[in-house]
Amino acid sequence: MRVLFGGERYTAELAWTDLAAELPGWEIVTCPRDQVSKHLDSIDVICPVGARITGAVLETGAFGLVHQFGVGLEKVDVARATDLGVLVSRVPGDAGGNADSVAEIAVLHLLALSRRLDEARAALAAGRWTARPTGASLHGATVVIVGLGTIGIAVAARLAPFGTRLLGVRARPALGGPPGVERVTGPDELPGLLAVADAVICCAMFTGSNAGMFSTAAFGAMKPGALFVNVARGGLVDEAALLAALESGRLGGAGLDVHAREPADPSSALLRHPLVLATPHVGGLTGLMFRRTGQLFAANLRRWARGETPEWAVNSPGFRRQLPGPG
Repeated sequence: MRVLFGGERYTAELAWTDLAAELPGWEIVTCPRDQVSKHLDSIDVICPVGARITGAVLETGAFGLVHQFGVGLEKVDVARATDLGVLVSRVPGDAGGNADSVAEIAVLHLLALSRRLDEARAALAAGRWTARPTGASLHGATVVIVGLGTIGIAVAARLAPFGTRLLGVRARPALGGPPGVERVTGPDELPGLLAVADAVICCAMFTGSNAGMFSTAAFGAMKPGALFVNVARGGLVDEAALLAALESGRLGGAGLDVHAREPADPSSALLRHPLVLATPHVGGLTGLMFRRTGQLFAANLRRWARGETPEWAVNSPGFRRQLPGPG
């Protein structure tokens, strides 16, 4: 069996071939994210990573399973895969360690912005002990978490011990929130919550229909000087509106681990803004996530190779294009 990864490595330190021990008898193939269509010969499974698995890619190959190494499937044409008899699956963030890892970087961004870390380091480097920045404490601060899926819940669990007041927004508010979240509302009530938030953390699932949900209107509704952190998907944010809100002084800072276009342009006005702390979508890139997700990913591939339905499949084709033999 052959599995193709739409990315040459997981990180500079971890290679996809490091999963070989979990996939005995499998051949691991890698390619750049924009060259998947050139490497489909004899491929049984595609792991998109950051590659787009379009209808054209699905139609060109003969593979029977698209399995993400993590959660995000927004770049996979699931409807066309279903039509072609291709199963699509992923690994939930709470099971694979992704939610824990991303939640940690969300808190990292929030703490660094609140305590004005870049300014503090610059003051130290310049010897400006009489001009050290005054930071803000998370104790008693109101933080709105937009999206209470696995990542949002993990963020709440980490912020509650700081003594923050936590408010949540989710598509189905009737589901409530985790311990520590005082109130949960639907997206229609977001503007009211933005007005009282000292910080907003975006953890929402990107669906396409919610593209640009953080717009000029949303940033305009935020409390002056509030902080904004996005660890979800860049498409949820109108980056021009975000830049304008920073330049006008409406926002006190922004922490961005995800970007509208990736790889992001480091020379862009947004990323060069002094009130922006940006990282290159590294929230989920931890050894913990690689190990846990790798084990579950490999177990699912072995399950599929036995002719079984993978766990966490997101579609149910009426037939299967490829039926692997038992093994």
